[in-house]
Amino acid sequence: MPRAIIESLDHEGRGIAHVEGKAIFIDGALPGESVEFASFRRKPRYEQASAVAVLRQSAARVTPACRHFGVCGGCSMQHLESSAQAAVKQRVLEDALWHIGRLRPEMLYPAIHGPAWGYRRRARLSVRWVEKKGGVLVGFHEKRSSFVADMDSCEVLPPEISALLPKLRRLIGALTVRDRLPQIEVAVGDAAPVLVLRILQALTAADEAALRAFAQAEGVALYLQTGGPETVSLFHPQATPPLSYRLPEFAVELQFGPSDFTQVNQDINRMLVRRAMGLLQPRAGERVADLFCGIGNFTLPIARSGAQTLGVEGSAALTAQAAANAAKNGLAGNTEFRVANLFAATQESLAELGRCDKMLIDPPREGAIALVKALAGCATRRIVYVSCNPATLARDAAVLVHEQGYQLRGAGIANMFPQTSHVESIALFER
Repeated sequence: MPRAIIESLDHEGRGIAHVEGKAIFIDGALPGESVEFASFRRKPRYEQASAVAVLRQSAARVTPACRHFGVCGGCSMQHLESSAQAAVKQRVLEDALWHIGRLRPEMLYPAIHGPAWGYRRRARLSVRWVEKKGGVLVGFHEKRSSFVADMDSCEVLPPEISALLPKLRRLIGALTVRDRLPQIEVAVGDAAPVLVLRILQALTAADEAALRAFAQAEGVALYLQTGGPETVSLFHPQATPPLSYRLPEFAVELQFGPSDFTQVNQDINRMLVRRAMGLLQPRAGERVADLFCGIGNFTLPIARSGAQTLGVEGSAALTAQAAANAAKNGLAGNTEFRVANLFAATQESLAELGRCDKMLIDPPREGAIALVKALAGCATRRIVYVSCNPATLARDAAVLVHEQGYQLRGAGIANMFPQTSHVESIALFER
């Protein structure tokens, strides 16, 4: 059995070692450890492998809290102590900024920490009828597989949602559509949790009765989805209030639909919004743009400062929800919302937005390359960039600094997804 000494972790939480000049990426191995490994994929310049035995353990190694860890692909870092996870993610961010953008921030912000377990208030669970496994499986995919993990609990889901997994297996197994129900979306607000059942076949009257009884007994709201996101509709109970969450520090409450994008970790989101506002420093008399504004997660706290605030989003539905949230929070007077495809931004389209003293940019994983290239000649002097992908942040940061004349004042991570390799980060640019 080959052996290796682990040098560091990569952006997917795998141990990196070099054996006879070849890079080996080893699942389940931590920096400083000596491990025996077995390769499952070999290429001329690298191999992918799994740790078979740990011969010398890292002091940061812990026993995974979830008994499904290693089989379920939802988490990759449960074997690493929580504060060490944040340190690894900070290094991933620094490495991306340097190797992709040739940048080092003037300041590294302290990592934003929060609860390590039970935090995931949004999730997409797969459902499969597998006769040889005894019925319906509900959960995340197995590691490196399209199969659904055989799981009856999940430590990163809120406890009340984790407890529903075996109950959902029994419920769906008794439905006529058990093999035509591929997915359940979970959305947890400040009130009752919501489950969105994706169904590919009409329910029978008996199915509907079973679903109503389940919702009543478990205190959840059930929605049905027969096609795209626009087909999501409330099933039971009909008196279910809208999903919402609060940002108490800014005295705002945001409502959202079951399929609307929101951050999965509300504790971290509150701290991330606080940091973003501290870096942006919006003030009355300024005009501030929130680009990729979604339902107004950053827009409304910016507006609460008294600044005239412009929210721009590509989705008309999300833009309408953001405007409704502004009105519900008494902020309609200093907010404006527009629908625009920011992935196709040009200097001309940005000029149409009018003067922007400051900007907050919060794009999806693909980043905002067209937008940052279109900032040439823009008078915006301060930009806060919130990112869920260090690679695209580094690429866009290189344009902002090397082409647009900004300085990278600082950057740091927010551990939005503890136990996983996902890296959320925030950076400040000024000129």
